[in-house]
Amino acid sequence: MIALLDTALLVGAIVAIVLLAWGAIELHRLSEGRRYGRLESVDVRGTTRRLVSERYRLVGRPDELRRRSDGRPVPVEWKSRTAPRHGPPSSHRVQVSAYCLLLEDVTGSSPPYGVLRYSDGVEFVVPWDAAARDEVLRIRRALSRPYDGRADPSPAKCAGCRWRPGCDARA
Repeated sequence: MIALLDTALLVGAIVAIVLLAWGAIELHRLSEGRRYGRLESVDVRGTTRRLVSERYRLVGRPDELRRRSDGRPVPVEWKSRTAPRHGPPSSHRVQVSAYCLLLEDVTGSSPPYGVLRYSDGVEFVVPWDAAARDEVLRIRRALSRPYDGRADPSPAKCAGCRWRPGCDARA
């Protein structure tokens, strides 16, 4: 009888722990939704619709798309690495900004920001403002120019380059 009672208490304790964990996960999910907006889509292995801008000749697919209560979209980009100590690298910021430009062009609604989420749970909000737009458009213009085959020389790049002896772009 006592063994049966102990077993029932153990099962009850396990059920309570599972329910508490499930509740915590649901609360986190709801709070995340309030923070960035309602989840609209998640890209799993390229299953969501691509954003295509003929105007900027850009194509992309954010990992997650959220919709704020005011109707504006928010792109979320997941990174499989841990968050860098000194903030996100410019390539990550520019990627999120490019998604903001795509959303603005495709949906006609300007995102207030984009989000970078790293595997350790650290998140960075990337503001979508005139400076971010200018940076994306500057990079887009640079990429549209024909490549002349020369690298941008720098002492740091050239020092370890195996092509250094025969390169005409040495620093």
